Amino acid sequence: MPNSGLNETAAPPANGRLKVEYAEPRFDLTTSIRDLTYADLPPVISIERRSFRSPWSIGMFALEMSKADTISLAAVDGSRMLGYLVLSRFDRAWHLMNIAVAPEHRRCGVASDLVRATLERIESHEPVTLEVRPSNRSAICLYEGFGFRSHGLRPGYYPDNGEDALIMWRGDPRAAGVPLENLGDPAGV
Repeated sequence: MPNSGLNETAAPPANGRLKVEYAEPRFDLTTSIRDLTYADLPPVISIERRSFRSPWSIGMFALEMSKADTISLAAVDGSRMLGYLVLSRFDRAWHLMNIAVAPEHRRCGVASDLVRATLERIESHEPVTLEVRPSNRSAICLYEGFGFRSHGLRPGYYPDNGEDALIMWRGDPRAAGVPLENLGDPAGV
């Protein structure tokens, strides 16, 4: 599905109107997905800092990667790091903690490859949740393409500007023990 091309570090348009531009397809990428290793952390941190206003530290990555119930994947083209994804299990649900693609490799299907490979590693009935900035339309479109739906907002979630987080779920959040009254109306978000 086409997207806006904006990531969370992109400045909002001055006139408030979104200008959609599409990158030329990159046929020279040969993306493979593999487990993320500690040796990958220097290029991961480089991508992280170029992608987020409040980037994770190397220690945050190491901590998540050290957990038995974490899936950490790297998208690579030969020895070149293209992107990464971290998915951790908490009680009865998986939580997509972090995903990013190097700016020069966005709009080439790398994020889709990472999400698809991750979802293939868990049971299809297991619920998965994530938070995303409502202003990050391209990410929301990506997640919706994989069956995630909006279920409310976390007010003031992002520390850099106080922006709310859109809560998205794939599967039934009630299967993870989330009470019905805690779920926002997916149609109203």
